[in-house]
Amino acid sequence: MTGARLVVADDSVLLREGLVGLLERQGFEVVAQEGRADALVQCVRELAAGGALPDAVITDVRMPPGMSNDGLRAALDLKTEFPALGMLVVSQYVAPLYAQELFGLPTPAGAGGAGYLLKDRVAEVADFIRSLRLVLAGGVVIDPEVARAMVHSSRSGLGELSGRELEVLELMARGLSNAEIADDLVLSGAAVAKHVSNIFAKLRLAPGEENRRVRAILAFLADAGGGTR
Repeated sequence: MTGARLVVADDSVLLREGLVGLLERQGFEVVAQEGRADALVQCVRELAAGGALPDAVITDVRMPPGMSNDGLRAALDLKTEFPALGMLVVSQYVAPLYAQELFGLPTPAGAGGAGYLLKDRVAEVADFIRSLRLVLAGGVVIDPEVARAMVHSSRSGLGELSGRELEVLELMARGLSNAEIADDLVLSGAAVAKHVSNIFAKLRLAPGEENRRVRAILAFLADAGGGTR
């Protein structure tokens, strides 16, 4: 979705301007940039009031005024207020609880996508731009390192999955491809594909549903984090 309108928020001027330059070279339009979480919220609200809600916000987690999770709180508030707004959170820190909050928000029809990436991922330009485009298309993106931390902090799995399916889903959440899962579990590629298909079916993710793999991971993590089964 080249040409999408973005707002970028980071308290580091150097990092923020570097990211803005990268995005503009890729054909995106950065309509505003902010260095404070409260200014980010005000900026997006003003744009929305003028009929110019951006397509997505890219924001850091730790920002002024509190230098805690102010950026994340701003992201959650804006995503709740404007569900159609895409939200890509980038952080220097692996914070599984923050990610669970972001991905735990309701997703009404027409909701924009959401993502949580580590800042190191931004340096991998092709992957970062691919992730941003997925968020702009309404999908969900989770950094493999964050997914791994979320799995390790979870307390239970999905009750409908077999033991082997749970193993496969845990490895999916750690960012492994089907081929890598096959190597890790010493299974054939066909066997892994069958397990993945069963996981999709049990989570009621239809064949035509976009980004089923990440949605399956998020369903597992949300259930695991809450210990609901």
